[in-house]
Amino acid sequence: MVFSSLLFLFFFLPTTLLLYFCGSRKMKNGILLIVSLIFYAWGEPVYIFLMIFSAITDYFHGLFIQKYRLTAPLKAKLGLLSSIVINLSLLSFFKYADFLIENINNLFGMNVNALDLPLPIGLSFYTFQTMSYAIDVYRGRVKAQQNPLTLALYVCLFPQLIAGPIVRYEIIEHELKNRRVTLNQFSEGVKIFLIGLGKKVLLANNIGFLWSEIQQQSPAELSVLSAWMGIAAFGLQLYFDFSGYSDMAIGLGKMFGFNFPQNFNYPFVSRSISDFWRRWHMTLGGWFRDYVYIPLGGSRKGKYRLYLNLFIVWGLTGLWHGAAWNFVAWGLYFGVLIAIEKAGLLVLLEKMHPIFQHIYAFVIIMISWVLFVFEDLSMSFTYLEIMFGFSGQALVNERFMYDAYTNAILFLLAFIGSVPILKTLRNKMTRWHKVIDEILIPVFCLLILVLSTAYLADDSYNPFLYFRF
Repeated sequence: MVFSSLLFLFFFLPTTLLLYFCGSRKMKNGILLIVSLIFYAWGEPVYIFLMIFSAITDYFHGLFIQKYRLTAPLKAKLGLLSSIVINLSLLSFFKYADFLIENINNLFGMNVNALDLPLPIGLSFYTFQTMSYAIDVYRGRVKAQQNPLTLALYVCLFPQLIAGPIVRYEIIEHELKNRRVTLNQFSEGVKIFLIGLGKKVLLANNIGFLWSEIQQQSPAELSVLSAWMGIAAFGLQLYFDFSGYSDMAIGLGKMFGFNFPQNFNYPFVSRSISDFWRRWHMTLGGWFRDYVYIPLGGSRKGKYRLYLNLFIVWGLTGLWHGAAWNFVAWGLYFGVLIAIEKAGLLVLLEKMHPIFQHIYAFVIIMISWVLFVFEDLSMSFTYLEIMFGFSGQALVNERFMYDAYTNAILFLLAFIGSVPILKTLRNKMTRWHKVIDEILIPVFCLLILVLSTAYLADDSYNPFLYFRF
């Protein structure tokens, strides 16, 4: 599916743009819907019916909820409950059925066969979008969409379909009905798309290759600094992979007249874990805040209820990322840390020098990637022992020196790309804004396009990590 997606973007996108801009205003939604269905069917022809079923189900649920929201609140609430149950049942069946079977077998000594169903790509993303639509209709934040094809476009819209960002209906409700693309918006979309492409292809792929090599080494071969370098490489791969795809989706959206929400805001400059999660996967964090945390009571029902709500939200956040206990542990790990920060650690951190705040956040985040990447928790603990020197490994060895030397430039580029250095420099060079914006940035984007195209044509290592979520 990854290679198919990139083929689509490179070979079908120009045709799509031509058809879209040649079509009349009434045809544009239909063109995008057909293209989106082809895009999804290219890699998963069977599961396209699952996505269509989700769109149709929530279309009728939305109409039902709106009809009875004011006149018969109980009926509306039952309609909302029906929508949530259907959506969560689909998500649970395809994503968590084998996880449940495995745990039942382990707990009761049974031997129930796993279903071994392939996970529909993007299921976690578009399920959350359809649920938020039904909930917002119930809350009166949006009106139910009367045109089923328009709602289907919202669910199936190809730029953000398979890996986010999670786009709520209220954000693009107006643009689904009436939008126009200016030359400036289109050129901005091209720029954002190409920067995202460079993040994914040139940075994520290459630094991910380093992590793959380090991960293949036996624990006895790793030095302490090799372990740190490896997990830092994984974190950077994950960031550039996901933020790169989000940028591509946002850029493509602008080309077609949509303004999708920002999903990342330089998370590695964070000074706390609370700050990190305000910057990382922002649309997911916002979704859980508005549709789970606040309805549970948030921080309004006392200190102990606050901590319980945090553990529930972060346990679910971990489980959303994958059907395995390491993801649950990863989510609860952040839940505990955010609870500790709210209990008073944030006040203490604010009194420290910013460098200590950054070191604190860096170490905590690196530990989290260890929990995230190893499905076997025992492997996570073994790797952590190496990182913190508890297993007797040397601080450095020849392999670390070789990897550090050969990847120094790559790490430098990754560092520059993950912090707002270039953005800050551009803002300070006020006299050069026109040269930067009209000459340097277009040349830079053209270079990214050429290098990315050459890389994709020559290399088969091209994973999209977040496709499996």
